[in-house]
Amino acid sequence: MDENGYDYREIDDVIHGRVRLAVMAYLSGADAADFNELKAKVGGTDGNLSVHLRKLEDAGYVYVRKTFKDRKPRTICRLTAKGRDAWISYIDRLQALIETSR
Repeated sequence: MDENGYDYREIDDVIHGRVRLAVMAYLSGADAADFNELKAKVGGTDGNLSVHLRKLEDAGYVYVRKTFKDRKPRTICRLTAKGRDAWISYIDRLQALIETSR
């Protein structure tokens, strides 16, 4: 952090996108969530959510498992340990920005 505490470069850009932020927030409080549950909670289209989940998965923040139940595809998502650590760091960084601005 710079001497003023406003260094925006310390904010994790992978998490900071609005949809990804909502996904991380929801998954941080849930053990796991299926794709439709996530879509209902964070909004967006199938394609949009898929793109954001892929970015989180590529960063190692979210584990995505695809299975079938009654011949229907099912996608289950959960935070990884790295994702939980990144989420906590993200929240801590935002809190530091808030405290600096008071």
